[in-house]
Amino acid sequence: MHRNIVSLTANLLQTASTNVQFMPIARGVLGVSALAGLMVFFKPLLTGIVRALVLAVRPRRSKEDQIARRQMRNAQLMQRMINSSQGPSHAAELRALASRG
Repeated sequence: MHRNIVSLTANLLQTASTNVQFMPIARGVLGVSALAGLMVFFKPLLTGIVRALVLAVRPRRSKEDQIARRQMRNAQLMQRMINSSQGPSHAAELRALASRG
């Protein structure tokens, strides 16, 4: 049984090596692995370049603008909660919470 597996493997390798050339495959594998290694090595540089490009296309908002947008979003959320409340006492309680902060 062991002899049959060895001869079968040898036959497959012999027929595969006659039909497929290993140099282009090996060159491709080495090229892909070299590219992956360079990307891992230069990952901090590449992420910095990507972040700079993102900031160039879509700049960050100022702190005041971020605060204003957050307050507007919170006010809209509170208004939706008041509109969906089950009664006047619940709405008054939500308004009191909103006035605190």
